[in-house]
Amino acid sequence: MPLRILLVEDEQELAGAVQTVLQRQGHVVDHCPDGLEGWTLLCSELARYELAIVDWMLPGLSGPELCRRARTSGLELPLLLLTARAETADRVEGLDAGADDYLSKPFAMEELLARVRALQRRQPSYREPVLAVGPYRFDPQTGLLEVSTAGGLVAIPLAGKEQQLMIYFLENPERIIPGSQLRHQLWDLHQDPVSNVVAAQIRLLRRKLAAHGLPSPIETVPSRGYRFHARLPGEP
Repeated sequence: MPLRILLVEDEQELAGAVQTVLQRQGHVVDHCPDGLEGWTLLCSELARYELAIVDWMLPGLSGPELCRRARTSGLELPLLLLTARAETADRVEGLDAGADDYLSKPFAMEELLARVRALQRRQPSYREPVLAVGPYRFDPQTGLLEVSTAGGLVAIPLAGKEQQLMIYFLENPERIIPGSQLRHQLWDLHQDPVSNVVAAQIRLLRRKLAAHGLPSPIETVPSRGYRFHARLPGEP
């Protein structure tokens, strides 16, 4: 399942590589190079982070101190600590500060992704990746949306942002979701706050459904947002 991830890393080249790898897996990743800025983002109401990847040596606030503050404040999201310090005492210090896992630099990106998946599986909210609501079934592993219709099963391959939108709608059926909430959860914080990126992406998703002969289950609720109906339009 895609996650909303905060990456706090001051090595720009490494941060760029990590961010790219995570985004290719469908995750939404915000990056900042400063520990204090990272702490502010974790506390922000704009984005509800589901995982934080934090470097040890940071300007403003160290990684262990950021972890310690997070735990003291009651934040329960998984924390993955990155560091070049590989001594046992350092690992113990990081874990005692509140980190859930520890990855020594340099590391392979495959191992980073494996650690992220492992941390995700540990969460009480983790569930099987296939989402099914009404006639709609989406498998994040294949990116395939299957829709059961009177004429049979229709399979639709979804692209990256389409997948993220579909997952969010399937997790929140029949709820009115403000466009600002979708933007804050599915796009990084550097996105223009007045951009019509959400409306544009939903328009593209509707067109893809229409291209497969399906009406859109996504209703635009004027001045309020969007609502995903857990049934085919026209059904009772």
